[in-house]
Amino acid sequence: MTARTTRRATVTTRFAAVGAIAVAGALVLTGCGDQTDKGGSSSASSNASKAPLFDKLPKSVQSAGVLKVGSDIAYAPVEYYKDGKAVGIDPDIADALSKQLGVKVEFQNGKFAQLIVGLQSKRFDMIMSAMNDTKDRQNGVDSDTGKTVGEGIDFVDYFTAGTSILVQKGNPKGIKSLDDLCGKTVALQQGTTSEGIAKDQAKKCQADGKGKLTLQTFDTDPEALLRLKQGASAADLNDFPVASYNAQTSGGGKDFEVVGDQIGAGPYGIGVTKQNTELRDALKEALDAIIKNGEYTKILEKWNVTDGAVTSATVNGGS
Repeated sequence: MTARTTRRATVTTRFAAVGAIAVAGALVLTGCGDQTDKGGSSSASSNASKAPLFDKLPKSVQSAGVLKVGSDIAYAPVEYYKDGKAVGIDPDIADALSKQLGVKVEFQNGKFAQLIVGLQSKRFDMIMSAMNDTKDRQNGVDSDTGKTVGEGIDFVDYFTAGTSILVQKGNPKGIKSLDDLCGKTVALQQGTTSEGIAKDQAKKCQADGKGKLTLQTFDTDPEALLRLKQGASAADLNDFPVASYNAQTSGGGKDFEVVGDQIGAGPYGIGVTKQNTELRDALKEALDAIIKNGEYTKILEKWNVTDGAVTSATVNGGS
């Protein structure tokens, strides 16, 4: 999953219309601007009183009977649309959490770069979107400028991923590492950790006199993948599960391949506001519960991403 800290995530701070790639049928463009779309929702226990952690939830969530989840639902296999429903690693984990909490979860689609704003404006109760838990995001800091740009958020860490380099099948430009991107164009999703890694590498390329690294940024990852498929960029930086998934599925495995090692592995976190400590702590307990009862492992096995498993829930464990 680049992780969307140093991996999905730059600023406040990780498979939409890619008809040209095989996963297009499962993907849609995320909503524009401040808009969101309701994705698939997962059901919790019909009898909330039997859910072990229902009483730990904030009263407002108990009354609503639903947790609204902000997500950029165009990032297979982490989250994407299939037959009009949000599916993937995050929705499956959210389903399992809902059984512990006794409320439904409802995924709402939005641009990745705007999810934290949506959370803080109370459009969502939480974020699940391959979002890296980083100190900058915890503290509301713009990682490019170092300036405080808003109130930070808390994270419940549930997965670990690094950034991978995705290139055209056959690696026609001979990319093996970040240094090989100097003098070339890279396409990637805006507001992600991958963008931060690429910006740092661009500075290094300039300092080393190896040629300008040009960045093309897009609202969604499928747009960046399309540019790579068309040969308009040399690479796309992506979270490892996403890069691996695209390499395996796009064009029947004939479009892309992953090169080099993972870069800067770090945790994905479920984001909640600083004020919502009740929800944060309930989610932590729920995650520990599904790790203990084996549901968590089964989900990761289903999506072939067990390498990213955590052994326990952690709050704000990102660096």
